Amino acid sequence: MRVSFIGYGSMAESLSSRWVGKHELFIAGRDPNKAQSLASRLAQGTKAGSPQEAVEFGEVIILATPHEAVFEALEASGGSNAFANKILLDINNPVEPSNGDYLTKSYHGVSLSEAIAAYSPKAKVVKAFNMCQAKVWQMQPPTFDGRLLVTLYCGDDAQAKRQVASLIEDVGSEPVDLGELKYARLLEAAAAIVIKLLFSGRNPYTVLNLIQPEIKPIS
Repeated sequence: MRVSFIGYGSMAESLSSRWVGKHELFIAGRDPNKAQSLASRLAQGTKAGSPQEAVEFGEVIILATPHEAVFEALEASGGSNAFANKILLDINNPVEPSNGDYLTKSYHGVSLSEAIAAYSPKAKVVKAFNMCQAKVWQMQPPTFDGRLLVTLYCGDDAQAKRQVASLIEDVGSEPVDLGELKYARLLEAAAAIVIKLLFSGRNPYTVLNLIQPEIKPIS
């Protein structure tokens, strides 16, 4: 799969490092030097370039900017029509880190993911990877109390969700489909809980995991 990142911060680095050698990767962002630096650290043929080139390259475009920069990044990447038939993977949360406030008012009461879908209606928007700090995605595999981390995801396009589920499996996590994109509102609110705990001084490996009694822990 061809996977492009718009953004080169800790989340982009953690996720891309787990997909090196499994997928073709492209790193882009506002600062081309920082994009190239991450691509060089990943090695193994990882490309770097402009946001527009990243969109042209990728089947899956991962929005890995701060939440307040998402729409600026979308514009810099070519605007609404540039993402037609692309999978736009939103890993972000409209949350104020200092107090955990979930900023739904910024998007007229809907989730950030739904606002992205409204901006680019021909894109296939999926929400995933938003509920953990970057260090969690560096774990091989992400395991807590003997159980794999469950990664909840949602979206309106079935094929796009299957591709995202395979990316989740490739970081060693267990994908669970929550349903339509409207459920991103729940994922973002749940992430706000984790973010509030992290900014209160909790360990960066603090997570909310879905315990499924029918699935036995890893022995």
